[in-house]
Amino acid sequence: MAKYFDVHPENPQPRTIASVADSIRAGALVAYPTDSCYALGCQLGSKDGINRIRTIRNLDDRHHFTLVCHDFAQLGQFVQLDNRVFRTIKAATPGSYTFILPATKEVPRQLLHPKKKTVGVRIPDHVVAQALLAQLGEPLVSSTLLLPDQEEPMTQGWEIKERLDHVVDAVIDSGDCGTVPTTVVDFSGGEAEIVRRGAGDTERFE
Repeated sequence: MAKYFDVHPENPQPRTIASVADSIRAGALVAYPTDSCYALGCQLGSKDGINRIRTIRNLDDRHHFTLVCHDFAQLGQFVQLDNRVFRTIKAATPGSYTFILPATKEVPRQLLHPKKKTVGVRIPDHVVAQALLAQLGEPLVSSTLLLPDQEEPMTQGWEIKERLDHVVDAVIDSGDCGTVPTTVVDFSGGEAEIVRRGAGDTERFE
């Protein structure tokens, strides 16, 4: 059974957040809220966690996983940015955007797109997600919690606990959560290509 963590949306309890972070370090797969839907998350080097996300979501090896980062300095460790792209992305973060970029050697091979050697990155604008990332001290390998038989992502903590009780290890419920997936912008070719229009305003990338 998954552990259920009830977290205050504006003042996350430090002991609770620390407990979740310890679970992730121990290999747990968690469902956590962001500014754009719930996400499934695991530790950066967890092959088991990545495989479990693939299984739950029925994903193939071309799926772009996302490294959800605490801040821009952390994001810059994992992707290659020229000055122009750097400025564009920095102006849009934190926010409901996922950016696809060439990965650095810090990114485990299992997370890379097999042909492009790219990875998704984002910085959420969500108090609880930020608290967890700060406590963890590294990005969370993540994917939107969208099940194969559903058209809309899951957004209610209690519902996720009920539905995924035996396939995730923990669910964080802070009540507030975005209901629309991120806008995905691919910069891997040098120019901005909008792959998915979602919660983030696309005008700056048109």
